[in-house]
Amino acid sequence: MTSKELKRYGLTHEQFNVLRILKGKHPEQMCVRDIACRMIEKNSNVPRIIDRLELKKFVKRSTSLNDKRETAISLTEAGVNILEMATLKVNKLFEETIAMNESSAATLNKLLEEIRKNEK
Repeated sequence: MTSKELKRYGLTHEQFNVLRILKGKHPEQMCVRDIACRMIEKNSNVPRIIDRLELKKFVKRSTSLNDKRETAISLTEAGVNILEMATLKVNKLFEETIAMNESSAATLNKLLEEIRKNEK
């Protein structure tokens, strides 16, 4: 369901994830390695995803100021705008799909926190 909504914005799940990761550091840049570490789908081909986002003018590549061997990635204004629009739509879709009261949401959050503790 979310794939169809993201497709309307010309994005895949992986591209949407990269844009969200970059937004977390915006306006700072991130290296490809750091983006890859934060990906939900760990076996994603991050350089290929970034290539596609760059073609769409949603991200910009430059040489890292800290290490000339690294490529730094940053969001463009177009990337910020498309991410905001897609996020609004995705959030609305989740609100419509997952109707949950505050008590159930708190219980679910507590269970998820327990799972995360056990993963470390």
